[in-house]
Amino acid sequence: MTISTRTTATFIAVLSAIAMFGVAAQTQQSQYPKQTQLPNSYRLVEGWPTLPKSMNGGQWGELIRADIDSKGNIWVFHRCFNTVPAGAATCVGRSEPPILEFDPSGKLLTSFGREMFAFPHGFTVDAQGNVWASDANANETVLGISARNSNGVTRGHQIFKLSPAGKVLMTLGKAGIAGNGPDTFDQPSGIAIAPNGDIFVTDGHGKNDRVVKFSKDGRFIKTWGHHGAGPGEFDQPHDISISGSQGRVFVADRSNSRVQIFDQDGNFIAAWKQFGRPSAVFVGKDDTLYVSDSQSNSTVNPGYTRGITVGSAKDGSLRAFIPDPDLDQADVNRISGASGIVADDKGTIYAADVGPHRLRKYVKVK
Repeated sequence: MTISTRTTATFIAVLSAIAMFGVAAQTQQSQYPKQTQLPNSYRLVEGWPTLPKSMNGGQWGELIRADIDSKGNIWVFHRCFNTVPAGAATCVGRSEPPILEFDPSGKLLTSFGREMFAFPHGFTVDAQGNVWASDANANETVLGISARNSNGVTRGHQIFKLSPAGKVLMTLGKAGIAGNGPDTFDQPSGIAIAPNGDIFVTDGHGKNDRVVKFSKDGRFIKTWGHHGAGPGEFDQPHDISISGSQGRVFVADRSNSRVQIFDQDGNFIAAWKQFGRPSAVFVGKDDTLYVSDSQSNSTVNPGYTRGITVGSAKDGSLRAFIPDPDLDQADVNRISGASGIVADDKGTIYAADVGPHRLRKYVKVK
């Protein structure tokens, strides 16, 4: 065999291997049932929680995130009962507290954060009960109102760590200043705290499309990712979760319609598309993976249905599907259901809805 012939044969073999890999990947992806073929093994709890009439007449506006503390209380990050601009409601010009704490019965316990945030977005509660919240605002004015706080500083591009009583313990980022350095963000979208206290931020509503990692005291450690569709690249990383037996990092890579999985050093492990177009992701201690798709419709990520998909964080297998409450409006509304989800140890799910303007509670049906 001549060198030319040998080279040609090698090239053909490589092409064949690539083709076989593509077929295998398609086969692997197609093995998952459609979401609508999955059972809905959850029941909606009506009339939960109890929102005091003194707060906006007891009516929600846009909600963005929810989490559960070690005592079992449910924390909610919402947009000050506002509904405009639709899908991106602002707290600018509002005096209502965007952070609320409820007990499991739905009774309001605590509220704080007045006039701290312009555009509430990322949110989590750490093992010590501290509350972490991001302001993804990028505008000097919203609805014709200045986004400056009482000190004359434009709100936005920051992460706040607060005590359970609302005292500011730490800030990351520079107020009103967008950037892609070790101490700046461009509209940070999600926050997760590792068991050792390391802080992970999806810097995903602006142009950075990255994950930023800090030590528990706020020291910059590293960043990974940039705009793109390849492994480890992002297009609007919208939410992040760290939990489960393997301690992996799960990122809702929304505009790439996939969940990406990494180790805590940022090494790529897998990308799963069977969960739709994820706005929110949460991993339970028992390795149950909850992913909320609030955007898919006939033109955006066609073939997938809006709602909450429940599966395995270990192998990506699917178990259940809760349809979005406004499926009949999927082709009309730009965004509908949960942009924030969390589940307790019993598998009870709490969903913070942007479009339907409510906090949903689902319990497992035995």
